[in-house]
Amino acid sequence: MQVKVTNLTKQYKNGKGVHSVSFTVKPGINGLLGANGAGKTTLMRMMAGILQPDRGHVFMDEFSVFTETYRSMLGYLPQNFGFYPEFTARKFMMYLASLKGLEKRKAQKKTEELLELVGLSEQIDQKIHTFSRGMAQRLGIAQVLINDPKILILDEPTSGLDPMERARFREWIARLGKDRIVLFSTHIVSDLEQIANRVLILKDGTLLYDGDWDANRQNLEQFYIEEVDQG
Repeated sequence: MQVKVTNLTKQYKNGKGVHSVSFTVKPGINGLLGANGAGKTTLMRMMAGILQPDRGHVFMDEFSVFTETYRSMLGYLPQNFGFYPEFTARKFMMYLASLKGLEKRKAQKKTEELLELVGLSEQIDQKIHTFSRGMAQRLGIAQVLINDPKILILDEPTSGLDPMERARFREWIARLGKDRIVLFSTHIVSDLEQIANRVLILKDGTLLYDGDWDANRQNLEQFYIEEVDQG
């Protein structure tokens, strides 16, 4: 299983966007590094089939990003995902499960399992508008897993979290990458240093670096700065 991105391009009037980006991601943690405005969100929205590219293609094996097969295997967490603040965590999860076509009994079981996984079992019947930022992000991780996706696209999932919450997220994401393709974007280098199998660096919409990563080989922050400066 692999997701192949070929010459992906999206040009905005201000000159920003993504410019002829190509790479292939396989199961594991694929970290996408770049400063705010580097084009990470534009790239990930095209990979999630939400944004139409000007040029280029995205395929999971032989299936296009715009096919139902691709969508059924995809879990996408935008940086600011939408939710219904008056819903409880349980109701929100069950609602999304119904949209994904899960049978009610299976959805109930999956909801309880996932909320326990992200540490929200005690808040299962609490309304979302009472959640902290960290709790809301945990709910975001839970909801993206409701259909057991094989491809996870996570856009800045640790942004705005305190150090303890970020550490928890890294643990969950590392666990999820054992049998899934995970593309995890961030501008926080330390979030990837110990968990990434592979690192991609984006600057001004252009891919500067794409390679396997070994945390014991080099300091990622130093490597990132060097690559961006050279780019």
